[in-house]
Amino acid sequence: MNIQLILFNVILTATTATSCMHKNNSDNTTNITNAVQKQKIEQIQLTEMTRGFRKSIIYTPSSKTTNTNEEVVNAKISPSEWSTVSKLAGTIDLSKIAVLPSPTTGRHSDRALASNLIITSNGTEYTSSSFDSGNPPKELEALYNAIIGSDKTKDKTR
Repeated sequence: MNIQLILFNVILTATTATSCMHKNNSDNTTNITNAVQKQKIEQIQLTEMTRGFRKSIIYTPSSKTTNTNEEVVNAKISPSEWSTVSKLAGTIDLSKIAVLPSPTTGRHSDRALASNLIITSNGTEYTSSSFDSGNPPKELEALYNAIIGSDKTKDKTR
């Protein structure tokens, strides 16, 4: 009888532990997903510079400010434009953008503009690692292209 009771306790303990481990793994995945979904994007800034040239594009929910070598242009943006760039920014794991590796190194010798993204979410600024203009880390590529594409479209209409 004692052996049966001991075996029953061992089986019960093993089953409970396995169930808890599975639940904890599910909770971790859910927590990461929820953290990305709870990001409230407040501002997105792209800066590109080299010796003698500096450009920044700053998006907020209602405006876009472009500063090219101290020539500032402010423009209102539509809610759909903000929605597009903020959703793209919201898909990025902001806690990791500072360590994303750049695929190229032309900025080290002025062959390319040195670029970075600064995303403000829930009152905290997240700054990406530096990358070559036109060659962002793949995790930032969609957001970068949306910002640059939007800027080129506006420049052609002037």
